[in-house]
Amino acid sequence: MSTVAEKRKNATIHDVAASAGVAVGTVSRYLNGQTVRQGNRLAIERAIEQLSFQRNALAKAMKSETTDVIGFLTPIIDEFHAELLNHLVRQFRHGGRTMLTYCHDDDGKLLREALSFFAKQRVDALVVAGSGHFTPDIETLVERGLPIVVYNNDLTGLGVDRVFVENANAAFRAVSHLVDVGHRRIATAYGLQSQSSGVQRLEGYRRALEAHGLAVDPAYMHPGNWGEEGGYSAVQKFMALAEPPTAIFSANYKMTVGILEWVREHGLRVPADLAIVSFDDVELFRLYDGGITAVKQPIDKIAESIVSYVLSRLSGNELPEIRTRTLDCNVILRGSSGYVG
Repeated sequence: MSTVAEKRKNATIHDVAASAGVAVGTVSRYLNGQTVRQGNRLAIERAIEQLSFQRNALAKAMKSETTDVIGFLTPIIDEFHAELLNHLVRQFRHGGRTMLTYCHDDDGKLLREALSFFAKQRVDALVVAGSGHFTPDIETLVERGLPIVVYNNDLTGLGVDRVFVENANAAFRAVSHLVDVGHRRIATAYGLQSQSSGVQRLEGYRRALEAHGLAVDPAYMHPGNWGEEGGYSAVQKFMALAEPPTAIFSANYKMTVGILEWVREHGLRVPADLAIVSFDDVELFRLYDGGITAVKQPIDKIAESIVSYVLSRLSGNELPEIRTRTLDCNVILRGSSGYVG
């Protein structure tokens, strides 16, 4: 029984070293492509075959320049990133590739650790949710020739492919819709201004008000910082004004959730007392009484574009140094904005 169990157990680098009669460090050097004496190399290869160690991504890499593993680096796995990851996993799976995920929680130290982790795993490419952080570690990977695709937020100055959405134009249309249904006092809970999506969505809000001859009032603007607490504090501030807004444009769904929580606690009616439009559409918004009007990002198309960029880089064909694809969003009209279909 113990012999069967040992055969079923995944071999480790220590097992390979013991079987080959060499030091663990020698096996490590071999796996990392460093020079190893021919006798040791042959012994390691025999041990790897006997122990089926080649099923490990690193062991596979020693016989090939690729591992068929794509890294996915994101600050958090929320509804947006999770749905995108699901699409990416399915699409890469068709080509026999798997994905390796790491969340860094917007922590610079964790981000550096993540990049080191992916480098050690020898991923074939890296999909990165830009978060405003730019570290020399990322630039080093680019210089080494690792294909990288950035989405959601830009990493300015980095020579990589990019897939974004029309944040400013979509926000412009969402706020313009509020004007079209009669609102003139429109506030916004906006996102981090250290990130391109936060800057662009706030720009769209400002541009929509100016295009319709409405003043951009700082009293109607609050930094929600992408979180539920930020949305909650934003609406709390707005509704305490002598002349509160009649509508709020929330720059992401988490802040919208915070706004809805405050509205429910204070017995307000949506949209009779306060209209709401959100950037990002989630399942919750369809279930809310009357529904929440929201900007829907084309997550399936974002995934398709990312996969297309990655695969074309891995093909080895001559390509432009930097490519950028910007996708349109839809504004899904529901009851929260006062829209009557």
